[in-house]
Amino acid sequence: MATSAHLADAGPAVPPGAARRRREGLVRGLPARTAGLVGLLGVLLLVAVLGVAVGARPIPVSMVLDALTAYDPASDEHLIVQTLRIPRTVLGIAVGVALGLAGAVMQGVSRNPLADPGILGINAGAAFAVVVAIYALGIGTLTGYVWFAFVGAAVAAVVVYGLGSLGREGPTPVKLALAGSALTALLTSLTTAVLLMDVQTLDQFRFWVVGSLAGRDAEIARQVLPFLAVGAGLALVSARSLNALALGDDVARSLGQRVGAARALSALAVVLLTGAAVAAAGPIAFVGLAVPHVARAITGPDYRWVLPYSAVLAPVLLVGADVIGRVVARPGELQVGIVTALLGAPFFIALVRNRKLAEL
Repeated sequence: MATSAHLADAGPAVPPGAARRRREGLVRGLPARTAGLVGLLGVLLLVAVLGVAVGARPIPVSMVLDALTAYDPASDEHLIVQTLRIPRTVLGIAVGVALGLAGAVMQGVSRNPLADPGILGINAGAAFAVVVAIYALGIGTLTGYVWFAFVGAAVAAVVVYGLGSLGREGPTPVKLALAGSALTALLTSLTTAVLLMDVQTLDQFRFWVVGSLAGRDAEIARQVLPFLAVGAGLALVSARSLNALALGDDVARSLGQRVGAARALSALAVVLLTGAAVAAAGPIAFVGLAVPHVARAITGPDYRWVLPYSAVLAPVLLVGADVIGRVVARPGELQVGIVTALLGAPFFIALVRNRKLAEL
């Protein structure tokens, strides 16, 4: 007969069949998440087709396929598809993946539900570098902006991480957020000062700062894709460490995580992803903030699923917003940064009001 001590050691009684039902639920949950991700990939493919076919000049899908399989340089439609819309759509998908992953990583590493890629001062650093390039060096092309924006974003992130690492506790989420806010305020003031001194710089800068995929060609995509690929790989690799960091630094250390190294790896991923995305398309707001919450509401708090879902949902939002911007203002267009804010802000407010944000 079991003694009371044995019963105490055994822990609380488990109802008959509960363990089996729990295992079956976990098994059913895995295919459900996988099926959901596959379904979202199908939605992304549909949005990409719309991104190539829809614009100021509508092009039938059959002609889009002809442009891909039997390109005719003499055809205006084929020329538009090959030289303008395909590079624009590919870049939109890449930038969306980058912003979605960067936002999810930032919220995980900082344990802050309102964190987005701008929290490390990356957007402000890129903007200041672009202004300096226009004002002091006379750079006037998008391909020229790319490298200055990327370097500015990287330098700003390194400075913020260095400031946030001061002290015995190292780079804590609070110190990183404070350092990022302080540097953002400083760089924004400097950027504004330069713009007020030179109207010509302001005229060029305002087309970049609004956030847009228009006018981006294949060369810009080729320049930033290697950085985006490396950053995406680092972000996906950091999923397990983000799960540990979500439990708190002490628990993460007890689980064998090197907290400082995990945060450094995550910060490097955010720098590469956001720096390249901002350099290519300008500072597009909201995507990195809202998309991870939508992904978390679908998958739960496991970053092994939050990151892939964010990487698919974000380009769906970004390319879809780009298509809407081309349609609602024909023959002109609304920049994608404006459309994402108009579409996303009400949705995010409704999400917050109707259900609690998922725990980080």
